[in-house]
Amino acid sequence: MRPAIDQQGRVWFSEMGQNYLTSFDPRSKAFSQIHPPHAQGGLMGVLVASDSSIWYVEQSANYIGCYDPVRKHFTTYQLPQITTTDQNNKAHTLSLPVAPNELIADHKGNIWFTEMNADALGMLNSKTGTFTHYPLTMPRTTQTLSPYSLTIDKQGLIWFTESGTGKIGSLDSQTGALHTYNLPADAQSIAMSPMEIISGPDGSLWITTFNTSNLIQFNPHTANFAIYPAPATGKGINGIYGLVAGPSNNELWATVSAANAIMRFDISSKSFTSYPIPTPNSTPLGIAIAPDHALWFTESAANQLGTLQPS
Repeated sequence: MRPAIDQQGRVWFSEMGQNYLTSFDPRSKAFSQIHPPHAQGGLMGVLVASDSSIWYVEQSANYIGCYDPVRKHFTTYQLPQITTTDQNNKAHTLSLPVAPNELIADHKGNIWFTEMNADALGMLNSKTGTFTHYPLTMPRTTQTLSPYSLTIDKQGLIWFTESGTGKIGSLDSQTGALHTYNLPADAQSIAMSPMEIISGPDGSLWITTFNTSNLIQFNPHTANFAIYPAPATGKGINGIYGLVAGPSNNELWATVSAANAIMRFDISSKSFTSYPIPTPNSTPLGIAIAPDHALWFTESAANQLGTLQPS
């Protein structure tokens, strides 16, 4: 998942298989691994808030967590279960976690997150500890849309991806207005499954997919899409799992596993520059940018953290 960098320059990320919330200090080259409470192998998104607290989701244990690195104290906010029909036995019902996946903070400090099982977005008021849930369908569905990633644009709209339906959408939290847009097929007529989404410096929404190495641009004013295939000549998995805006107003950075590379995308020229990763078949996933413009990324197949300092 996406790593996050705190005000001291430490890189935070989750280790799902080990049940660790982990930080790396570039100055001391030391890792610190912490066991969050009740972790069940579902640690996913991580973010650093303006007050230096570390927020994360535990998808399997069904909660939003907050870690105070100064006091070394955890606070957890338990999410509700959902009830759905057992598709293997329609006479029975299942109780499932809402399955939070990725999270982001708004300008008020509220924590927004996707609920993959509940086909919804959630918002945690970090001051009161109360949740608000925003269903993405009416009547409500479960385990259909698989909302995966989310971002907030300059107008305060919440944008999200639906990996199960091939759509992106926006939510106006003030009015409740909801809009969705179908991704086009790519040049090979592949129906794309959207994954990451960020609000770019140019005002566009930028999207990646699970099943292609395409970078997708969406103009929210015209509702038009444009597709830019990343050069992917290696043997890695398809999909661009990491995407972040660069320090200038004209660049994006992405992890391209099929090329085993970090790539810079120039928004003006619509061109990619590739930076091959020295570790063979490293499967780069999440990526984040530090205040000194260094890029930090996870190498999931090599169990490593990597860094790139562009010239």
